[in-house]
Amino acid sequence: MNIKTKSPQLPENLRRFNPVTVIGAGVIGISWTAYFLAKGLEVRVNDVRPDLEEVVHTGIEQIIPTLRELGLPTEGLTDRLVIEKKLERALDGTAVVQENGPERIDFKQELYAQIEQFVTTDTLLLSSSSGLKASDIAEKMENPERMLIGHPFNPPHLVPLVEIVPGKNTSADAVEKAVTFYKALDKNSLVLKKEMTGFVANRLQSALFREAIHLVLEGVVSIKDLDEIVTSSIGLRWAAGGPFLTFHLGGGKGGFPAFLKHLGPGMDALWDHLGKPHLDEATIQALSEQAVSCYGSISEKQLEEERDRRQLSVLRALNEEK
Repeated sequence: MNIKTKSPQLPENLRRFNPVTVIGAGVIGISWTAYFLAKGLEVRVNDVRPDLEEVVHTGIEQIIPTLRELGLPTEGLTDRLVIEKKLERALDGTAVVQENGPERIDFKQELYAQIEQFVTTDTLLLSSSSGLKASDIAEKMENPERMLIGHPFNPPHLVPLVEIVPGKNTSADAVEKAVTFYKALDKNSLVLKKEMTGFVANRLQSALFREAIHLVLEGVVSIKDLDEIVTSSIGLRWAAGGPFLTFHLGGGKGGFPAFLKHLGPGMDALWDHLGKPHLDEATIQALSEQAVSCYGSISEKQLEEERDRRQLSVLRALNEEK
């Protein structure tokens, strides 16, 4: 494998984490790859798919406009990119692994048992898993102390959050290294105090989405109108302050305690009426038909570009306040 050793303008705080191996060239893996490259890192991408090189380069090209909007350099972006289908070669001498494979515990367990055979004891092992616990993923590893979750929110080249979730055997040193790594990448890296299936962001997202599905199935609102309701109310509020700050301000001079005293009972009563839909065949078909009717006439590329423009605008506004 011909590794390109030049890393122009690589910041000092990232040099210890160079190179990075990205395992899995799906949406998340390609997004991470583009972002790592834009930050000056050497990146090896590993996947068994036959069209690996084409998929990675095409995906990066689509991400480049957003990287430019973020103020990141994109000239010669793929000069430090290596496509390597053989796992052992992709891992040779790597400092960090960002794994983005299928969300199957058996797959990840076998993969990490292989990974640790080909890396040094200093290599940081991070999984982008959106819900599986590090303790379970590392079950077949001989040295599980350096494996932990580094869960991004899609797309990771744009959304700042990375949830760092150590397993029961993860060392404090590995956690510290993960925090340092993501902070050097200008990510908002937050360490969760406890392992829980789905972590935090996805659990919150899932809870809201469950009620959204319930309201649509009950005929209260259409999919398109529900999206508009969220983006013009809750989404706007939470982007600016989050749920607890929102309700703290909603309590007036008394803050959050006053909010709970006056509006808490009504909210508690409402919880008993929230829906509990299940994604059975009939529900999936009904939702799919309505979603296609609402958004199917617009290309995925156009929808993604519009989403990214809006998210960039929100990020700029939030960053101006820092």
